[in-house]
Amino acid sequence: MSVSTAALDPSVCAPLPVLGQDVTVPLVTGGEVTYAALDYAASAPALQRVWDDVAAYAPYYGSVHRGAGYLSQLSTDLFENSRRTVAEFLGCRPEDQVVFTRSTTDSLNLMAAAIPANCQVFVYETEHHASLLPWRDAQVTYLNAPRTPDQAVETLERALADREPYGPALVCVTGASNVTGELWPVRELAAAAHAHGARIVLDAAQLAPHHPVDIAELDVDWVAFSGHKLYAPFGSGVLAGRADWLQAAEPYLAGGGASRKVARRADGGVDVDWHTTAARHEAGSPNVIGVYSIASACKALTEAGFDSLVAREQELVSRVREGLAEVPEVQVLSLFGDDAPRVGVISFVVRGWNSSHFAAALSAEYGIGVRDGLFCAHPLVRTLLGSDPQDPGECGAPEAEPGERSLNAIRVSFGAGTPDEHIDRFLRAVTELVREGAQWKYRTEDGRCVPDRGEAPQV
Repeated sequence: MSVSTAALDPSVCAPLPVLGQDVTVPLVTGGEVTYAALDYAASAPALQRVWDDVAAYAPYYGSVHRGAGYLSQLSTDLFENSRRTVAEFLGCRPEDQVVFTRSTTDSLNLMAAAIPANCQVFVYETEHHASLLPWRDAQVTYLNAPRTPDQAVETLERALADREPYGPALVCVTGASNVTGELWPVRELAAAAHAHGARIVLDAAQLAPHHPVDIAELDVDWVAFSGHKLYAPFGSGVLAGRADWLQAAEPYLAGGGASRKVARRADGGVDVDWHTTAARHEAGSPNVIGVYSIASACKALTEAGFDSLVAREQELVSRVREGLAEVPEVQVLSLFGDDAPRVGVISFVVRGWNSSHFAAALSAEYGIGVRDGLFCAHPLVRTLLGSDPQDPGECGAPEAEPGERSLNAIRVSFGAGTPDEHIDRFLRAVTELVREGAQWKYRTEDGRCVPDRGEAPQV
C-alpha cells in the first residue's frame, strides 16, 4: 500500500485536546453523560490548539492583500504564511500552487472547472459524491468497485489503455474511503495514470487527518482536502498541486482579487488581466480565519508527531474491529477484506436492526454520536450491501421503520482526539443493544429515527 501503517508504541501519544471533550448530553433514560463524538469522518472536533491560535489572532483581524494599515499587513502575512505551512504539510513541490477553497467539494469542483477541453475523467463508483459528481462537462468513465488494491490498479490501467481519442485525461481517486476507511493504493494508481499520459487528483478528505500526505512521494498531481475534517473549525479547504491547468483555466469565480488589471475598451467592453498565481481562483475577500485554522491544525499534527498519532489510531481501529467481531449480528463493510490497512472509519450493519434505529439508540441511551445513512457515497454503500441501485434509501433519511431492515449503514469514526473511554462505551453499547434491545421506543419523524417522548421505556 502507499501509506505505511507500521506499528509504534501507542502509549507514546495521548489523545490530543479537542473542543467539546467535556460536554455532557442528556440521556432519554435519565441523567447525563459526557458526549462521545464518534463521527469524525463527517466533521472532526476542532483541536484546542487551533481554537486558541484563532482566538489569539482574532483581535488583529484585517483585510488581506489590499490594506495599507498594520492589521491588514499582519493579516496578509498570516494568510500567505498559512499557504506556505500547508505546502510544507503536503510535501508540495517548488512549482506547486496551494489554492484555498471552502471544502473538498469546492476544491474538486474547481478542479473540474480547470480541466482542459475534451479531457476524459476516470473515477471509481466507490468515490464520495464530492469526487463522483463534479465532472458534468467532461467525458466521464465510471469504474466498477474493485475488490482488491491490485484490481483497482488493473481496472484503471485497462480503462486508460482503451481510451480514444488519446488526449488529456484525469483520474480522481480517494486516499481513504469515507465508508470503509480502507486505504487505496495511491502511489500505484498515480504510476498507472502517468504511464498512460493521464494526471491524477487525490481526494484526501479522509486521508489527511489520519496519515501524512506527501504530494511528491505519492507522485500525484493534485490533492484536495477539507479543514473541518482536519480538526479546524471553519469552512475552508485546499486544492494543491500543479499550476499549469489552474493557470490556463478561467477563474473559478470572477471578481476582485482574481484580477490583476481591469480596463475599459473603446467599444465599451472590459478587458481583464487575470492573476496567474493561486489568487486567480480565490476571488473575493478570503476566509482568513478559516485558512489560519487549517495552518494551525497542520502545525499541531506535525508537532504532535504524526507517526505516533497513526500508531495510536491503529490501536483503536484494532480494538473496534475486534470488539465488533465478537457480536455475530454485526457485519462490517469492506471492499478489500479484513487485512486491508485502514484509518479510523468503520461502517457496519446489524442483523435485525434498522440502521437509523440503532444509531438513534446509541445517541439517546448512551450519549454516542455516530452517523447512519449512505454517507454521500450511495453507489459504494449499495454495492457493499448488495442492494439494487434502484432500491429505496437515501443519505441520512431511511424509509424503514424502527425494527425493519434498512438499506443504510452505521458509521463509527474517530481520530487524534478520541479517548479510550469513548471506544469502550461504544463497544459496550453495541453489545448491549444487540443482546438486550433498546430501552426506549422510537419513531420516524421527518425522515429520522427519534425517541418517542410520549412512550414509557421498554424496561
